[in-house]
Order: sequence, then structure tokens, then C-alpha cells
Amino acid sequence: MPLAKTENLNIVAVDPMPSPEEIKARVPLTERAAASVVAGRRALHDILDRKDRRLFIVVGPCSIHDPIAGLDYAKRLKALADDVAETMVLVMRVYFEKPRTSTGWKGFINDPHMDDSFHIEEGMEKARRFLLDVNELGLPAATEALDPIAPQYYGDLIAWTAIGARTSESQTHREMSSGLSTPVGFKNATDGDLDVAINAIVSASHPHSFLGINGKGQSAILRTRGNRYGHVVLRGGGGRPNYDTVSISLAEQALAKAKLPLNIVVDCSHANSWKKPELQPLVMKDVVHQIREGNRSVVGLMMESFLEAGNQPIPADLSQLKYGCSVTDACIDWASTEDTIRKADSVLREALQRRSERA
Repeated sequence: MPLAKTENLNIVAVDPMPSPEEIKARVPLTERAAASVVAGRRALHDILDRKDRRLFIVVGPCSIHDPIAGLDYAKRLKALADDVAETMVLVMRVYFEKPRTSTGWKGFINDPHMDDSFHIEEGMEKARRFLLDVNELGLPAATEALDPIAPQYYGDLIAWTAIGARTSESQTHREMSSGLSTPVGFKNATDGDLDVAINAIVSASHPHSFLGINGKGQSAILRTRGNRYGHVVLRGGGGRPNYDTVSISLAEQALAKAKLPLNIVVDCSHANSWKKPELQPLVMKDVVHQIREGNRSVVGLMMESFLEAGNQPIPADLSQLKYGCSVTDACIDWASTEDTIRKADSVLREALQRRSERA
């Protein structure tokens, strides 16, 4: 009697995927892009180490779905970054993977044609090409690390990484973060719990060994040295924001108790703006005011922003998509983004000088 089949019972196909080395050979790192990545990471390291008094701002679309509109946004952001470089390091939010509670579009890598065809091999190459184009502009890029294999394909083009509220508690993502080459921001849990993020920072700062793949796409044991640039991202949760002075003070106390640097990033979106994008500028204004009044722990902010305000459903006919408008979470438009950042720049010029004098 033949053995009963006990594996792959729910697998309908196993399609080949190009290795990281193959994708990188198709879209090779350039000297200019490498310089942009290195400069971006160095600036972020210096901010987190308090060698640079500026803030960093991770700003951009909720997700990338149209590389043309995305690059249009990147060019505008680069021009703005040059104008506010005295007070801020602008890092473009380039998110390709979207966590889903149940169903929905999983992002550009998973489904680049937005039609449930799931050409992941094509999406990965296009995602890498887009990141290369952004870095070629001299603009550093940030992303959320969701799939633990994906960083092998494009991690050399990322300056800052987020671990989301749903995955900060995941051992897999903590281990992965310990080996990432970027600073990593861990978000508090969706219920607002901060301990999850703090425990993640501690875990990721230590060496780990875990299963992954190497450049050839072969299974490998990855051994890490630990990442000392983990920090907390306050994104609200549990039905309330947590960017107010009391919440930030409590976060400072929790970090100090864990013997961690008092480095806090405030996400102006998600629960901190009650998922109303038009409130994001008010959140940033409030946090900047706290810095003006003497806060020294806030080192960065995040905003969801695109060319057009709001969001849109994905139509069956993709030619009906509105240019530069999000297909995931709603964003503020470019005009509001520029106005918000320029106003913050005006306030921060004097405030950051006083902050550095107190150091």
C-alpha cells in the first residue's frame, strides 16, 4: 500500500522565483544610488545618536501602485527636501507590501497588475527598479518589512525600515530586524500597547540565527550581529491617539526603564489622526510645538501623502484610476504636504538650535 500523501495538500502550484542575485543583475545598484542609500542611513544614524539635531520625516504614499505617479511624487519631494535640509531629512515612504486583516490588494510586489494575477516575480523586479529610480534622485527611501525574504531582493536600496503594528510582536520580524542594514522603527500594537514595540527593540538589538535564503535563493541559516538602531513609533491605538505630551512622557519613561535611548517617532496617520488624513497636519503641528516647548525625545515623524487627496477603489478597468491618488489608505495631497513641512521647517529652525544647546 502506498504511503498516504501528507504534505502540500493545499498547494496548487509551485512556480519558480528568480533569486535575489538574478533580480539584482537585472536591476543593478548604481554608484549614485548607493551613495544616496549610504548618505541617508548615515544621517538617520546621526539623528538617532544625537550627533545631528535635525528631525527625519518619512513621508509618501500609503502604498506604491503606479511607478510613474510615484516618481512624480519623488521628484517633488526631493526639491522640497533640499529646501528644508537645514532642519529635516526627508525620506520617501515606499511601501510595496500591505498587511491584510482578511482580504484586499496585497501590494505592488504581490500583484503588480492589480488583477489578482499575482506575478510576484515581475512585481519584485519592478519594485527594485522603482527604488533604484528614487535613490538615483538622491532621495533616501523607507519601507515596511513584511515578508522576511523580500529584503534580500531590495534591502540594499532602503535607508529606513518600519515594522508594523501587527508584526512588532512577531519573533520572525524581530529576528529579521536584527540583521537589517537600516535603522528600524517598531510601531506600538494596534491596541495601543507600547511594551510590544519596546520588547521588539530589545530583541532586535541582540544576535539571532534563523532560516532564510542567500543571494542564490538557497535555504540558509542567517546569523546576525543585532541592530542597535531600533526605536519606537507611536501610531495611536486602542481607540485613541498617543502623540500628546502625556503619552510621549509615558513612552520616555518606558524606554528609560528598558535602558533604551529616548528616541521616538510619531506617526501622524493611523489612530493618531483617527484615520482622517486631513488631521495629519494638525498632529505634526502639535508635535512640532512640543519640540519648540522643549521636547528632546521626538526624532522623527511619519505622514501618508500623495499627489491627490483621499483614496480610491481599484476599478476593473485600470485606465479609470485617478492619477496620483492612493488605492489603499487615504492620504493628504501634495499642496497640504508641502505647506505642512514648510511650516514645520519655519518653527524648527529656532527650536532645534535651542534643543542642541541644551544637549
